[in-house]
Amino acid sequence: MNRKSGPHFTAVDLGPLSQLEQYTYQHPLLPRATDGKVFLNQLLGLTSSEISVNKLPPRTSMPFYHTHRVNEEIYLFVKGEGEFQIDGKVFPIQEGTVIRVAPDGERCWRNTSDTDSLYYIVIQACAGSYDGHTVEDGVGVQKRVSWVGKEPA
Repeated sequence: MNRKSGPHFTAVDLGPLSQLEQYTYQHPLLPRATDGKVFLNQLLGLTSSEISVNKLPPRTSMPFYHTHRVNEEIYLFVKGEGEFQIDGKVFPIQEGTVIRVAPDGERCWRNTSDTDSLYYIVIQACAGSYDGHTVEDGVGVQKRVSWVGKEPA
């Protein structure tokens, strides 16, 4: 994994999504490690959220329902197709589907494809903690954009 950092940033290159299975996560409630799941909190030094990048193999389901105590989750599906279940309601998911689930929402999802993996990103943040629009938080820098003579870091 390629990592770069400076006083105001951290960047990692996880590699192609198709090779996401190189990352594994051992959930404390599951007997086996999960291939294709990487949490970015420690890798990037996140201070306001948790983000994971995930790969679910064909014809595989999350093995359990879950809720959260304080975090809402946002699911961004970037490739593949499947089904998502929240509080007993089931609906299709595919590339481009985005879902927000409140902490108390009982959730589970599955890959319904026979051949393709389901790729998705999950963002967790404390529910009710957001108090402003990002455009209002941004501050313009009075500097002309220039890429000339700038070598990639």
